[in-house]
Amino acid sequence: MGKKKLVAKAGKLWAGRFTERTHKLVETFTSSLAFDRRLFAHDIEGSIAHAKTLGKAGVLTGREVSAILRGLAAVRTELEKGRFPFVPQDEDIHMAIERRLTELIGPVGGKLHTGRSRNDQVALDLRLYLRQELGRLLEGVTQLQRSLVGQARAHQDVAMPGYTHLQRAQPVLLAHHLLAYVEMLERDKGRLRDALARANVMPLGSGALAGSNYPVDRAYTAKLLGFPRVTENSLDAVSDRDFAIEALAALALVMMHLSRLSEELVLWSSQEFRFVDLPDAFCTGSSMMPQKKNPDVPELVRGKTGRVYGHLLALLTTMKGLPLSYNRDLQEDKEALFDALDTVAASVEVLAALLKGLTVNRKILAGSVNSGYLLATELADYLVTKGLPFRQAHAVTGRVVRACLDRNRDLRDLTLADLRSFSDRFGKDALAVLTVTGAIERKAQVGGTAHKRVAARIKQWEQSLR
Repeated sequence: MGKKKLVAKAGKLWAGRFTERTHKLVETFTSSLAFDRRLFAHDIEGSIAHAKTLGKAGVLTGREVSAILRGLAAVRTELEKGRFPFVPQDEDIHMAIERRLTELIGPVGGKLHTGRSRNDQVALDLRLYLRQELGRLLEGVTQLQRSLVGQARAHQDVAMPGYTHLQRAQPVLLAHHLLAYVEMLERDKGRLRDALARANVMPLGSGALAGSNYPVDRAYTAKLLGFPRVTENSLDAVSDRDFAIEALAALALVMMHLSRLSEELVLWSSQEFRFVDLPDAFCTGSSMMPQKKNPDVPELVRGKTGRVYGHLLALLTTMKGLPLSYNRDLQEDKEALFDALDTVAASVEVLAALLKGLTVNRKILAGSVNSGYLLATELADYLVTKGLPFRQAHAVTGRVVRACLDRNRDLRDLTLADLRSFSDRFGKDALAVLTVTGAIERKAQVGGTAHKRVAARIKQWEQSLR
């Protein structure tokens, strides 16, 4: 009995069954307070709803509910103002709040955990947190889309080389290129919304694994917390982290798209391309070479992408061998999810701001689009309109390009006689197709790079992103 009393004095809320204090190494190794304290507002929100539900079920009296709600409000104020007195025995934010609540209002604070386990409590907190953060991220992605659309509108008249294999291929509008990323981000928003929908299910009332012995109205709790539905299986509810993995997968795809955009910004701002200038406020210099202007922001976004991928793989690996129901391994979900959300949100925000200050070098782009045999496909397609099968037209045009390369000439330097020496299908109108403007304007189908299509899409995006 002496040992048991000693353990109880150590302050662990679950210490009744134990005859030894928790080893200090174990306390340090198992504590999650360093990272899960960010859940405090959601833990208190869930606790308020749980107290009201216990009151509705007759488990708590009206006076007890009122005392608990007042105490939780006081705890929340302490946490918000940085005055909360954490102690070494606080294993996590849930235990810390319950301990402090009991200190403030007395033994009635210990009644709050009736019919609840930390297993369903943390599952609730995580869903509430994810719901909030995904909502914020969706707005951040929308802001990034607005930055891209703004640049597209400002440069509707600017042509650039389109690339495949990083080789110049065909002329496109710069606006069309930028809008490609807007489309990617819109798909990202769809995936984030899907993840949000599956996270938006209320697990509280599942207890440790089997449900609750008390007549709690879970639908009432869900209504208080703004959940459209409740979980249907208590075992699944406390051990499910699919919603977190799905969110991480969506976040990984966001970062993949941001990384592709970042790579292009790095390339385009290099001395080899000089298509754009990044704003000075978003670049850094070299500690050794005075002339350097380094694109650190897009480089870091590109680098942080692997970090988010790693979090997804880490949680997938954590989950792959877990039997039902809750296992302490699940504590590893939070650092992965929190850091991924922080990383993606910061990357989205900084790129949105950077893009607003982007300078497009129109003269450089105009020169680049007038070289590299970008109009060769126009010549091949011209021959098709004159009845030549495309494969033959392709071969003829390939020979034309080869001859130009050998003679250091551009396609637009050729005369009609030059063209007819390769095929008698070339007529007087053949030279008219060898213009950048014509090449762009002929791509007038839905999704093409023609000015009217791009202008219409910009208008659609501006309306939908308002």
